[in-house]
Amino acid sequence: MSHIKVELKKEDVAKLKEICKSFNNQPGELINVLHKAQTHFGYLPAEVQEVVAQELNISEAKVYGVVTFYSFFTMIPKGQHPISICTGTACYVRGAEKVVDEFKRRLNINVGETTPDGKFSISCLRCVGACGLAPVVTVGEKVYGRVSPDGVADILKEYE
Repeated sequence: MSHIKVELKKEDVAKLKEICKSFNNQPGELINVLHKAQTHFGYLPAEVQEVVAQELNISEAKVYGVVTFYSFFTMIPKGQHPISICTGTACYVRGAEKVVDEFKRRLNINVGETTPDGKFSISCLRCVGACGLAPVVTVGEKVYGRVSPDGVADILKEYE
């Protein structure tokens, strides 16, 4: 996957510095800093990681290593309507894989990607804690239970 260059505005850099300062620019607070930065920007592009590394006085490689190690961090911008499909055991045995395939087919993207118009992105989760409703899909904060491949079109129509 190629890297898309992101031009950080002065306000963006100032916000990152403020986030780092809120944790006293302590290298041991890297994960907390990254969480706040991702909440603000929606993802953690290389340019954000570079500023964080400078402010915490650690290597960019260390920041990148943490971002790529933990699954809750992402370097890819999420869509306006992020779709997450639970693939935990209960959802998997009730057909989650077919639901994933149908979202991929209809949106013409793979898991971890965002549609070219920035409207949708797809990710898989291990468990959302609603096993009785398996398979479960979330779009943003909205939860859909007992989703079948046939129900994918109806879910997408709600956001078009």
